[in-house]
Amino acid sequence: MGSKFGCLIICLLSMSCKCASKLQAQQGIEGMVIKVSGNQMPSPDIPRTPQKGFKTTLYIYELTNLSQVVKQNESAFYSTINSKFVTKVETKEDGKYKVSLPEGKYSLFVKKGELFYANIFDGEGNIAPVTIEKGKMTTVVTKVDYDAVY
Repeated sequence: MGSKFGCLIICLLSMSCKCASKLQAQQGIEGMVIKVSGNQMPSPDIPRTPQKGFKTTLYIYELTNLSQVVKQNESAFYSTINSKFVTKVETKEDGKYKVSLPEGKYSLFVKKGELFYANIFDGEGNIAPVTIEKGKMTTVVTKVDYDAVY
């Protein structure tokens, strides 16, 4: 009876170690892509169109600088991205997603037609930057507002 109990303890410990290592191994990005459209100008008489998540594809590249893209005029649309493509993830109907990624720095884009879109930058000209740290999920809300007026 003692050996069966000892065996059970060893099995339970083994399973808990595996579960703990899976939890620690999760790292990457989780979040939501929201679409903003219509008049977003503040007005006491006109309510803003509410923001809502939507189904789309999120394209993940290695950290991308403005010097590495072919920009469409002065917009936040790009026809070519000259950094390394990492992966893409489909969002759910409500815009939510989760993707595992190695440690590093990345840029996030969505597409409208054949053009990539991202309109957030850091102070060094990097487009939609996200940093992934070891063992951590980074939460990102991506606003797609090419149909909004501010």
